[in-house]
Amino acid sequence: MTRKYFGTDGIRGRANGVITPDLALKVGQATGLAFGRGDHRHRVVIGKDTRLSGYMIEYAMVGGFTSVGMDVMLLGPMPTPAVAMLTRSMRADLGVMISASHNAYEDNGIKLFGPDGYKLNDDLEREIEALIDADLSPRLSTSQNLGRAKRIDSAAARYVEFAKRTMPRNMSLEGLRIVLDCANGAAYKVAPEALWELGAEVITIGVDPDGFNINRDVGSTHPATLVSKVRELRADIGIALDGDADRVLIVDEQGQVVDGDQLMAVIARSWLEDGRLSAPGIVATVMSNLGLERYLAGLGLSLARTAVGDRYVLEHMRSHGFNLGGEQSGHIILSDFGTTGDGLVAALQLLAVVKRMEKPVSEVCHCFEPLPQILKNVRYKAGKPLEQQPVLSAIEAAKQLLGESGRLVIRPSGTEPVIRVMAEGDDRVLVERAVDDVVEAVTKAAA
Repeated sequence: MTRKYFGTDGIRGRANGVITPDLALKVGQATGLAFGRGDHRHRVVIGKDTRLSGYMIEYAMVGGFTSVGMDVMLLGPMPTPAVAMLTRSMRADLGVMISASHNAYEDNGIKLFGPDGYKLNDDLEREIEALIDADLSPRLSTSQNLGRAKRIDSAAARYVEFAKRTMPRNMSLEGLRIVLDCANGAAYKVAPEALWELGAEVITIGVDPDGFNINRDVGSTHPATLVSKVRELRADIGIALDGDADRVLIVDEQGQVVDGDQLMAVIARSWLEDGRLSAPGIVATVMSNLGLERYLAGLGLSLARTAVGDRYVLEHMRSHGFNLGGEQSGHIILSDFGTTGDGLVAALQLLAVVKRMEKPVSEVCHCFEPLPQILKNVRYKAGKPLEQQPVLSAIEAAKQLLGESGRLVIRPSGTEPVIRVMAEGDDRVLVERAVDDVVEAVTKAAA
């Protein structure tokens, strides 16, 4: 059953186009009713990133929730993992994060968390969609049962303390010079504070949000600014978060970008040595490099692959007992600490390894040599290009070309009308040819 509003990561689209005050109000009402179980006073926490449209959506959702009798606790700008954590910590029935993650400021979105801090499953999202489109006027609260709203001033401090406690006891970051890029996003206050309180020398960029500059030439999707700053200041490490701080990329002291695959390898090796892995392996997506899989195999660890999306990684982790997983893009899920990707906490785990090994970040984070991997996107307007026979034939031919030593992954994006074509293998020439052949076939079919 196709969902009307929810994509792979909540509801997302152009602010005041797709994500309107009317929709936000209805989502508040529908979700409030869906989670209105029991006769206790129901509560929801709402966090947001720094987009201008966050005000509009936040207050519309407050209207929706209070109209169905749910009390609202406003956190202000706060990372997505902080919202998930505070939903549990504050014993709320529901958590909401208003963010479009790494997208530009024109977009926004609504992510929902249950009382356990986990994102909602497909069945709950379908239930909410049905309520959004229904006439809810008979189910609105009476005048005396309307909800209240208040701002929680202690939210930032609570998250900073939580993040610091994920570090090994008594470990300090003293002596480390860190350049931190907060993408002008949700972590612009809490991340610098946490690193400074742990003893690091922190130089910040991307900490001056103005409502329009979130992710603009900064953050994990635009690491060039961070790379140049690390080289300029001869810093030990650069850390780049995205707009809602649920993903992270690292820049080593030489200015080389370290992706999520290498981060997972570092943490997996460290946790294996410490006996902290709950299962003999980790979980990643079909996009993670084959080099990671081979490296883990050398450690005696498996790599379970899922569809793209941190929710699918987390589902597999929960159902099969893994406590480490993530995506090449930098979503790192450490279920010992949280219920969703947490860029700051993942960075702290890496910093703990750097401090313990007393080696440069370039040595710590170069666990394996990535295989040549090429990803190209094909934009289409309508139809189903992947179902056309010339495309199917091109895909099959590309698989034959790569053979047993390579992989081909073709998938439609969950957030935009784009088909992603990725191939990897030991021979770069063959990988390039496989991708180009498939891209050419898809482009013709999408024309």
